[in-house]
Amino acid sequence: MKEKNIRSAVILCGGMSRRMGEDKGSMEIDKKPMIIHVLQALTSQIDEAIIILNDIKRIAKYKSLIQEYLDADNNYIDNNNHNNYFDFDIVFVEDEIKNKGPLSGIMTGLKTISNDYGLVLPCDTPYINSDFVNYMFNTLNDLLKSDVDSGIDGIVPYHTSEDDSLEEVNLNDTEPLHSIYEKKSFSIIEDLLKSDEKRVKSFISMINAYFIPINNGSDNKASNNKINEINFKNINYKDDF
Repeated sequence: MKEKNIRSAVILCGGMSRRMGEDKGSMEIDKKPMIIHVLQALTSQIDEAIIILNDIKRIAKYKSLIQEYLDADNNYIDNNNHNNYFDFDIVFVEDEIKNKGPLSGIMTGLKTISNDYGLVLPCDTPYINSDFVNYMFNTLNDLLKSDVDSGIDGIVPYHTSEDDSLEEVNLNDTEPLHSIYEKKSFSIIEDLLKSDEKRVKSFISMINAYFIPINNGSDNKASNNKINEINFKNINYKDDF
């Protein structure tokens, strides 16, 4: 199969942050907003980042937040072009369907990406690293060029023990908000949301997903067909800081 330009990312920032009590993506870790941590992990790995927010006010807030950070870091030159710092396009999009959880954000993002597949990431996992991003896209490339490709709709990491096999994947052990999905699968999500089904794992159960194991070791790099669990550490409560 001919290799495609498939490096799009969808960053979910539309949550209500009820457990945290304030906007998580704008909260700082190591003097840096969490959204910046995620964007930096994507540098030199993707062509476009679609940032999904739930209303126009929050879109304006995040545009300003990114600009203020880059200004302070002396990396932002042209106020109309984030590419002076990030080497990919940044597009801000309002959630198409409100108050339906991350599944709605995934749908909106998949509709927006210009490529055939998109890597979905949440804004509250600041420890995502470029090794993880690169590994996910390289896995997709390998699948698309191999005999495994029989209509792959997604690539989903899952927590496993050394003795587990792919046939034993439990959807409760998956990381659906750190996964790659095919653009056209947004239609499946539309049908789920129409029936008021908001669980992302229900979506995974309906697609042809390829599951990859997560490394439980201390190595922070993706290797040996495994990826490290530090990439999935999310910040939900203030005590998590």
